[in-house]
Amino acid sequence: MSNIRRSQVAEGDAILSGLHESGDQCHHSRQTMLHQLQMESGVLSSARGFTFVMFLVFAGSAGAQELKKIRIGYPSLGFRQGHIWVAKDEGLFKKYGLDVEPIFLRGGQLAIQALAGGDPPIMSIGQVVQASLSGFDLVLIAGVESYYDSTIFGRPGITRLEQLKGKRLGISGFGAATHFAALIVAKHLNLDPNKDLTLVPGGPDAERVAALAAGKIDASVFNSSTVPIAKRMGFVELVYIPDLGVEVQGNGLATTRAFVKSNREIVKGALKGYIEAIHFIFQNKQAAEKVFAKYMRTDDRNVLESSYQAYIKTTPKKPYPTLKGLQFLLDQLAPQMPQAKNAKPEQFVDISFLQELEKEGFFNEMAKRYLAR
Repeated sequence: MSNIRRSQVAEGDAILSGLHESGDQCHHSRQTMLHQLQMESGVLSSARGFTFVMFLVFAGSAGAQELKKIRIGYPSLGFRQGHIWVAKDEGLFKKYGLDVEPIFLRGGQLAIQALAGGDPPIMSIGQVVQASLSGFDLVLIAGVESYYDSTIFGRPGITRLEQLKGKRLGISGFGAATHFAALIVAKHLNLDPNKDLTLVPGGPDAERVAALAAGKIDASVFNSSTVPIAKRMGFVELVYIPDLGVEVQGNGLATTRAFVKSNREIVKGALKGYIEAIHFIFQNKQAAEKVFAKYMRTDDRNVLESSYQAYIKTTPKKPYPTLKGLQFLLDQLAPQMPQAKNAKPEQFVDISFLQELEKEGFFNEMAKRYLAR
């Protein structure tokens, strides 16, 4: 019995005991008052129960309403997309109010086209310059790759990088990171990529591995996740692109300025989940590799280990885009796109979200939650 009910019944007993009525009348009055008090106590209990139930209903409803459904795209099955996968599977996007559906788009060119079309409205990609120069108002809000983490492998018989002249070089697609990696190599060799090389767009790494094995191409650009497979198949490692020392703007998080304007909180929530996932990966190798295995569609321990080590070696915990890297892309595009000559790197980025998170202490919070590795 609740304290309220005990108090009410005790008070009723005290009042009734002081009445000097006849037995039947007293008994009748006492029973009537007790009945009234019990009814009042029951109403109070019911009211409290109803209030609690309604609180749970509305709280649950509010929680469900807070999650905004959104699709986030990614263009490859390499480790560089790991923070998108981890943020989804470890509930980090939900933590910041988003119900994210990751969407795989086959290659950077298709991914940029999809982003320019608005679906998905956010993309894990860094190649926004060419599309923006063409009239699509894409913008980079984060960057996690300042050197293309790529290696060029040749078929057996090609043992030196200089032998690529006149050969077929596989890339994922024109305008993709692998395309710009090929341009870096061409410049290093003093070759004209339009005359001295035949660039062959062949989709994701796995398809280019098959093409190289079948002799349809002579060499290909692969990310670090594919290196153990390429070596196992007897392909010859020719050059690790970062060793050529060219700073670039590689992978990052991109959207459109129109989406930022109308959905700023969604973009900020996506970025927070993205950044926390980076910290999570550094601190939770086993869990991260489990997620990598799922999305990379492999249980090859060498591939997963190589991918994880490359990730923590090359991924910044504060993912600011590189203006120098964007300038490199503008310089590469200038011969075909005259508008690139007068463009400035700053016009392709919006770092206001990262600056807000700095001011709010978000990065300090991440550092405390995920002890520095």
